[in-house]
Amino acid sequence: MTDFKRVFVDTSPIIYYLENSALYRDKIKHFFEMCLDNNIEIVTSTITVEEYLVFPYASGRMEFADNFKRFIAYMNIQVIEIDCEIAEQAAKIRGKFKHFKAMDSLQIAAAKVSKCDMFFTNDKQLKQEKELPCMTMDDL
Repeated sequence: MTDFKRVFVDTSPIIYYLENSALYRDKIKHFFEMCLDNNIEIVTSTITVEEYLVFPYASGRMEFADNFKRFIAYMNIQVIEIDCEIAEQAAKIRGKFKHFKAMDSLQIAAAKVSKCDMFFTNDKQLKQEKELPCMTMDDL
């Protein structure tokens, strides 16, 4: 499972990890520990920041926002800004996979542009994009 050195982590694995999901708790904990132990770089994008922080701001549960920010810092996760190059790559992805959502296409494009060699998500349909290996939580 460590045949990658730079992994893009989509929003859902982070949500499941920080919310201590009973279904995925052990798998995701092991994944993040493995990344730390093997010096695997973890990358995400500003889309993950936006998607994760909706709940804390909507509910007023700011401890979730604080936990998220501490997690990003502790894991030394690089947060990629969405720029024109990523937007254009996302448009190409959506042109090829018309049923992909804009946010998913932007996440995959951010992973490609930032030279990740693995995309970690819980959205099985994203495995259709074959240029970047994709792993789901069920693959762990």
